[in-house]
Amino acid sequence: MPWSWRYEGTDGDLVTGPAETFGSQADAESWIGQSWRQLASSGVTSVVLLEDDREEYRMSLLPAAE
Repeated sequence: MPWSWRYEGTDGDLVTGPAETFGSQADAESWIGQSWRQLASSGVTSVVLLEDDREEYRMSLLPAAE
């Protein structure tokens, strides 16, 4: 089953991002670990990890509140 990321903006609407697919969850997570800063600077505020169409989890790209 392919893994991919869905990109969202501050209002929760979909944001266009790289159409990468991965063979495993670990590969997808490694890629987001390397790419999140660039995504955040282009307006992505959260991402959703998908296995096919099933949502695995959602993750914010915003800095943690102090």
